[in-house]
Amino acid sequence: MPDELDHLIRLLQALGIGLLIGLERERREEARAGVRTFALIALSGALTALLAVRFDSAWIMAAALLVLGGGLTAAYLRRADQLNDPGTTSIAAAVVTFALGAMAWADHAALAVSVAILTTALLYFRAALHGAVARLSRQDIVSLLEVAVLAFVLLPLLPDRGYGPYAVLNPYRIALLAALISGLSFSGYLALKMLPPTHGVLLLGIAGGLASTTATTLAFSRHARRDERLAGTAQIVILLANLVLFVRIGVLSALVAPAVLAALLPALAAGIAAGGAYVAWCWRQHAHTQSLPELEVRSPADLRTALGFAALFAVVQLAAAWLNDTAGAAGLYLAGFAAGLTDLDAITLSSLRMVNTGQIQVAQAGTVILIAYMANLVFKLSTVGVLGTRPVLRHVAGGFALGATAMIGVWAVMG
Repeated sequence: MPDELDHLIRLLQALGIGLLIGLERERREEARAGVRTFALIALSGALTALLAVRFDSAWIMAAALLVLGGGLTAAYLRRADQLNDPGTTSIAAAVVTFALGAMAWADHAALAVSVAILTTALLYFRAALHGAVARLSRQDIVSLLEVAVLAFVLLPLLPDRGYGPYAVLNPYRIALLAALISGLSFSGYLALKMLPPTHGVLLLGIAGGLASTTATTLAFSRHARRDERLAGTAQIVILLANLVLFVRIGVLSALVAPAVLAALLPALAAGIAAGGAYVAWCWRQHAHTQSLPELEVRSPADLRTALGFAALFAVVQLAAAWLNDTAGAAGLYLAGFAAGLTDLDAITLSSLRMVNTGQIQVAQAGTVILIAYMANLVFKLSTVGVLGTRPVLRHVAGGFALGATAMIGVWAVMG
């Protein structure tokens, strides 16, 4: 299983490479291959390489390259008016399918099934993928490339050692976490772009929470004030977006400090269950419009945003280390509340890093994160109170209070 997991990670990396290059090609009208085709070509290369090693034969890769190259050449030689579909995607899919069949026979059945599911999804969601790429602006793609350069070109060149007071300023770790946050937020932003004009409330709330809970809360507070008919929808979207914060904390903890996730998981699950129950109740109380207002969110994956987060993270890291050294746990909790008012990610990652370096205990990190979460809710409620309406504020406050009470209650019992 460890080998299979390593293979799957490498295949996902290859898929990402193909999607990235295909993203640019998709926007070219004269191109015969787009985002799906390039993703499948990258998968073909990775799969046939795996088989070439498994069977000790480089001819497997050569044959796949010959088929793919011949198909692409034929597509470009064909006149544009002969066929709307040049067939390049089908050729790449056929090569992938052949390689998956060979993998299943070569004792990689579980891996083959996993990649087959990914491939089928890639082929099935044709319209959604093409629509999402069409809705991405040139600046969105440039921003994504900037963060990709930061994560995969500049990051390996940065020193992985601590500098400054308390040796907490590690350039490599700071850049890595900035790239992680940009990638997580961009996934939500891309989901928003992929949603059709009549996207559902649930999807909008979840995607908005991944992209930016602050922007989602602000936008739908304004929508509720402008149109009273959107009040029920607005409060559900806001509550859902902020429920995603529980998941966001869990994902970051799993990636940076799994020990903290193990401690926090019951509290996070309680918060999701209680908050989710309140959202379900709100859902039954209100009718929903079929056409929702667009959620305008600026792309979170650009170099300036990533560098801004890196600078904020460095400041929070220094402040947390200093307060922990001079005032102990009380100072650290104060830093958590202050930082959480404006940015939950920075103080969450700072606390997780301090656990890894042995500066604080797992229980302290969990408490800091929960305090920061509470502070963040205070800021969001203030936003709804200023920009929204009284009924929306009342329901959002109820949902926030229920989820936070369940979370804090479970944490207190466990502590």
